[in-house]
Amino acid sequence: MPQYLAALMVVLLIGTVVGRVLVLKRSDTRAMHFGKLDNSDFAIPPVALFYFYTIFAAAFGWPMVSRQRFFHSTVVSWIGLALCAIALAVLVGSLVSFGRSFRVGIDVDAPGRLVTTGIFAVSRNPIYVGFFLFLVGQFLVFPNWVPLFYLAAGTWLFHRQVLREEEFLRRQYRREFDEYCSRVRRYV
Repeated sequence: MPQYLAALMVVLLIGTVVGRVLVLKRSDTRAMHFGKLDNSDFAIPPVALFYFYTIFAAAFGWPMVSRQRFFHSTVVSWIGLALCAIALAVLVGSLVSFGRSFRVGIDVDAPGRLVTTGIFAVSRNPIYVGFFLFLVGQFLVFPNWVPLFYLAAGTWLFHRQVLREEEFLRRQYRREFDEYCSRVRRYV
């Protein structure tokens, strides 16, 4: 049962982000800036699709690269599922706090206002915290080397993107961003 719910969580995660981008598009806010500053970003979608396939394959018994599991524990699977649910709540809280300032990628042309309220008063990067918790949760449900690799690689990529975004925010908002950084931690 946790495996099916974990696969559903993937659909909810993707749907939440895509849904928000589409809502913003209808209000004439261009939220997709993916790959605009760094062409290597275009390697992410096929890699993400492989991850999504791996999760669905593990949940529904489809062919996959490896079925090896590091451990078998229903309790740990439910803990993983709870982490995925918390991650989705953090993501939704981030999107609500972002309002019209939400972007996928760095928007150098119309970055919107600096968001420091709501969940951003607790973490400067709650979306990445949510994505990290999501990957940890998925690994606990599907304890295989593929989700473990994605957890490690995702953690590195999230941190890399956070550094890129914070460099941009520091140049864009200067003192306001520096004051924000002095009050709120980068992650938690």
